[in-house]
Amino acid sequence: MCRSIKTLRPPVLPEEATEDDIRAAALQYVRKISGFRAPAAHNREVFERAVDEIAEATARLLDGLEVRGARTGGAAGTVRKRAPEPRPDAV
Repeated sequence: MCRSIKTLRPPVLPEEATEDDIRAAALQYVRKISGFRAPAAHNREVFERAVDEIAEATARLLDGLEVRGARTGGAAGTVRKRAPEPRPDAV
């Protein structure tokens, strides 16, 4: 297990995981699997494509998970925000 990848689902993460959280986890995974912290120029495209694909799969996984006692996940295809937005009913 890569120690720098954190759990991204509630209740471990109090808020919904952001796109940045998901991408950071995907990047750590690709770094661990490839053995490279940063790809050489000739590997950059395949490295970035792997990060993108893993981030997309992670977002789909998180959207589909049902955690007992927690609010339900977003609908499939939901675009995740980079930062949480304030609630309109918050005073």
